[in-house]
Amino acid sequence: MKHLQTLLLIEAVAQAGSIRKAAEDMNITSSALNRRIQGFEAEFGAPIFERLPRGVRLNPAGELLIQHIRAQSSDLERVRAQVADLSGIRRGRVSISCSQAIQPYFMPSKIAEYRREHPGVTFSVNVRDRDAAEMELRNYNSDLALVFEPRHLAEFDVIMSITQPVYAVMERNHPLAAKDELRLRDCLAYPHVVPPPAIGIRYLLDLAVGRMSQKLAPTIEAESFEFMRHYVQNDQAIGFQFPIGLNIGLDDRLAFKPLSVRDISPGNLSLLQMKGRTLPVASARFANQLALALADL
Repeated sequence: MKHLQTLLLIEAVAQAGSIRKAAEDMNITSSALNRRIQGFEAEFGAPIFERLPRGVRLNPAGELLIQHIRAQSSDLERVRAQVADLSGIRRGRVSISCSQAIQPYFMPSKIAEYRREHPGVTFSVNVRDRDAAEMELRNYNSDLALVFEPRHLAEFDVIMSITQPVYAVMERNHPLAAKDELRLRDCLAYPHVVPPPAIGIRYLLDLAVGRMSQKLAPTIEAESFEFMRHYVQNDQAIGFQFPIGLNIGLDDRLAFKPLSVRDISPGNLSLLQMKGRTLPVASARFANQLALALADL
């Protein structure tokens, strides 16, 4: 395990960008840490850090090594989980990155459901846009990602994918609230609140508006869907969201209306893992649970 500890120290230095700061974080002296790294570089046969006036950064050899370190750490966690299985103990840690639409209702209920059966499992839930979630998978910071409109599917294994229509969100007394289905052009005639381009639903809105003579002219651009849901209650404005992120039927302050698929395509919600990666036991079983829940939707 001493060799593993050295690898963890190298990753700490890479994240900190400084041997001194990493040494403080790891509670060792900077001289001792520097000696460990130099000793590793001598054994490895190549330097892995570029020494800068105010710190260090990984060189190309170091970038390759850090990916190996993260993969090895992930594999070790998987083996530990398998050993726990052999002893009849269900433990482990599941890390997942998800679109913020998944955060308020769907994800809490699924984690609680899983933990009722496996109370020893802990979770790390990171709310990320689709690009950041994909980067979390690449860096092994997340085991799973559940995001709308992923960009680089060739790099990942798709465990499950479903479509979700785009809904308009408005105050319950809004003039459009009485309609069963809305056209996008009618929504854009009112003040509208949209997320930034990195968010999947904005990508769909931009595609749809690109086919229209009307333009997207948001009153507010906000990263938070929660902000959007509160704002539309204070203005005759309209927001846009996927139904998995809405409390449809239980929130009497708001009206939720589907947009016509003639105007805007449904969004693809995908559960992803890094291609070729063997997930830890707890993460693999949670992925199976999520896939079944998504299929039910």
